[in-house]
Amino acid sequence: MPLREILFSLIQYPLPHHALSRLMHRLTRCENRAFKNAFIRQIIKLYKVDMAEALQPDPGAYPSFNAFFTRELKPDARPLCPDPDAVLCPADGAISQIGAIEAGSILQAKGKSYTATELLGGDPARAAAFQNGKFATVYLSPRDYHRLHMPLAGTLREMVHVPGRLFSVNNATARQVPNLFARNERVVAIFDTEAGPMALVLVGAIFVASIETVWQGVVTPPAGTTVRSWDYRDTPIKLERGQEMGRFNMGSTIIVLFGENTVGWESLVPGDKVKMGGKLGRRAPTAVVSP
Repeated sequence: MPLREILFSLIQYPLPHHALSRLMHRLTRCENRAFKNAFIRQIIKLYKVDMAEALQPDPGAYPSFNAFFTRELKPDARPLCPDPDAVLCPADGAISQIGAIEAGSILQAKGKSYTATELLGGDPARAAAFQNGKFATVYLSPRDYHRLHMPLAGTLREMVHVPGRLFSVNNATARQVPNLFARNERVVAIFDTEAGPMALVLVGAIFVASIETVWQGVVTPPAGTTVRSWDYRDTPIKLERGQEMGRFNMGSTIIVLFGENTVGWESLVPGDKVKMGGKLGRRAPTAVVSP
């Protein structure tokens, strides 16, 4: 298995990540009925997608594969944890890693880590709020619901688009590619919450043709070559706990960051399955901070 993982990761280095993702972008938006219906049926069969949860359960009713992939669920499909102090899971998926940010370092996989500064676009001041805080990394597979939601109510402070590569973000690649999540293209959204600053990092991956947010729409593509940032402090955007904040057009990973002594995680370990709206952790009693 390690040799297979090594080969799988090595073969990704020379691939034209963005060109392949642009091709996937076009294919997933193709509205040819025969093509998109065959594509959708194959994914449902291969990944055992539960269409009974979808607001539109008929696969043929979706105008494109991307419309199916980012499908809306029935209103009662993901009930929010009733505990008012619960930190909600932002997405369906599986825990990749979860724990403490130690001296600015975030665990990627056994023996591999990256820094909060690298993840958030290279600005030490931006990362300072999360020094010695908490992180949770959630991996979304093709079978999962691909809309992303707020763990806590928050006011958007800043959004950052960080260009990068588009390696796969599955567990095999995470174990082999150094600085994977700080190397891939990503969109960072930083909110002020009752538990202090919260960062939601939407990490791109191979074939993830687009990342979008509810306030900006499509952020990438285009990929660009320089870090872009948007400051919202003069034009507040407030999102409620559990409200949709963005989506992946194809699957990927979301990373949640909080500051020191603000939240405590549930007893979750890598590989645990999670659902959007479930209890990821709990706000610390002493963590009430005015935004």
